[in-house]
Amino acid sequence: MKLFEAGSLWSYKGFRLFWFSTTIFVLGASAFPIALAVTILDAGGNATTLGLILGARILSGVVFAPFAGVWADRLPRKQVMIAADLFRATIVFSLVFFSAPSMPHYLIGAMVFVMGIGDAFGAASAGAFLPSLLPVEKLPAGNVARGVVVRMASIVGPGIGGVSVFLIGGRMTFLFTAFAFACGTYFLAQIKEDVNSNKKVQEPFLTELREGMRTVWEIKWVGAMIAMASVQLMVVLAAENVLLPVITRREFDTNTVFALSAAAFSMGGIISAIICVRIKVKHEGQFSVLVWMLLIIAPLSLAFPVNEYVVVIAYLLAGFSVGPWEAFWNSAIQREIPQELQGRVFSIDHMGSSGLMPLGMALVGPAVAIFGEKELLIGASIFHVIICVLVLMVPGVKDMKTPADYSQGEQI
Repeated sequence: MKLFEAGSLWSYKGFRLFWFSTTIFVLGASAFPIALAVTILDAGGNATTLGLILGARILSGVVFAPFAGVWADRLPRKQVMIAADLFRATIVFSLVFFSAPSMPHYLIGAMVFVMGIGDAFGAASAGAFLPSLLPVEKLPAGNVARGVVVRMASIVGPGIGGVSVFLIGGRMTFLFTAFAFACGTYFLAQIKEDVNSNKKVQEPFLTELREGMRTVWEIKWVGAMIAMASVQLMVVLAAENVLLPVITRREFDTNTVFALSAAAFSMGGIISAIICVRIKVKHEGQFSVLVWMLLIIAPLSLAFPVNEYVVVIAYLLAGFSVGPWEAFWNSAIQREIPQELQGRVFSIDHMGSSGLMPLGMALVGPAVAIFGEKELLIGASIFHVIICVLVLMVPGVKDMKTPADYSQGEQI
């Protein structure tokens, strides 16, 4: 088949196995919140309880991200991912037996918090793993192929979780998630990883931890783009995520618009990522940031909810904003950052993109009370554009590459 001919993306066995592993894992991971929500609510919990428990997982993923990055750079990344997947599978499997209605919610929360540790280690290793499976010129296509399947599985997974909950209940659906996590390791175990040959002698743990932080700080374009995404996700995406179901239910008296808008956003990201990997872009960073500005279409459609069709189409177009990041960002890190530091850089990226979102979502309610819904959404959109413009002024952002005329002292 032409698909598997020599030199094509899918001709690399390690990548194919990694792609299959990712697909199965994300299907299970996307079904997990559905099972958890039903289990918590059946046990007498409410939205606040569920929010705190889900937040505990995000919190632990953020807190442990820097430490996970160090170990992802110290150990074979395949082994780190396998351990993280099996660890999460064990936690989820145990919920089948320990999430009985009589179990205190704080214990379930504690187990979900511990599960977040596996998220931190898995995220740190996965981003840095791809360069050991593909040549440099195939990295953009590989990152997009992986990003597309993650988005598609994120759409399909909750549906599978919902059907499973309907057929066998929330607690037994945990079995499906645990099986998916464990099954993903089967494909990972068959991959031959080749990333250790150029690893340097290990320094003390705290020294390596600081080295990862220093790398992000000293390579200005990396730090600037991580910081940009962090504050924008906290302000813009948090407001949009919280207010999308509130506004659409109130204005259109249905949950359908909320569900369709979320799916449309993911589809927009998929289409945009595929387009980006097929076109030639001279300045990848500049292009990514400019297209990223399209995100404001989503909050503006909520500020002015003309009708349900406009909102859904707006979310489809807003989804185009994330495509260049999937095509270019990971590839730039994999290309420009030394392999022995990539786990730490990806862990800090994960920490930044996840860390401030819960805070932003918690502040949406008070902000609406102070400023009003429309004013908050318009203000967040203006803020988004201003931050993008400022980041484009940082040296190296334009091409996602450290400028050649930087002095040696400003580089790693």
